[in-house]
Amino acid sequence: MYQFLVSFTVQPEHRDDFVEAAGRAARDSLANEPGSRRFEIIADEENPDVFYLNEAYADVEAFDAHAGGPYFAAFFARASAYAEGPTWLMKGNLVGGKAAA
Repeated sequence: MYQFLVSFTVQPEHRDDFVEAAGRAARDSLANEPGSRRFEIIADEENPDVFYLNEAYADVEAFDAHAGGPYFAAFFARASAYAEGPTWLMKGNLVGGKAAA
């Protein structure tokens, strides 16, 4: 499973807009892209203007399909007006194929 974590810094007056745009991309991707596995929106506990997207895909090819798709494009078309990022914090493949308990 291919996973990554990115951060965005959002203008304070657009925090709700960012969450809504990311949430829409998450719902649409998970519903319509067979390789999408997880899409989490995480608010930083210390800085309310920082958000993280924690995503998982069946493999890097599934992520590439997502990155070339309409939901990814719509998210960036909207969020780029008020958010800086993404800053890549982590990307890679899950070792062993399953998350440990």
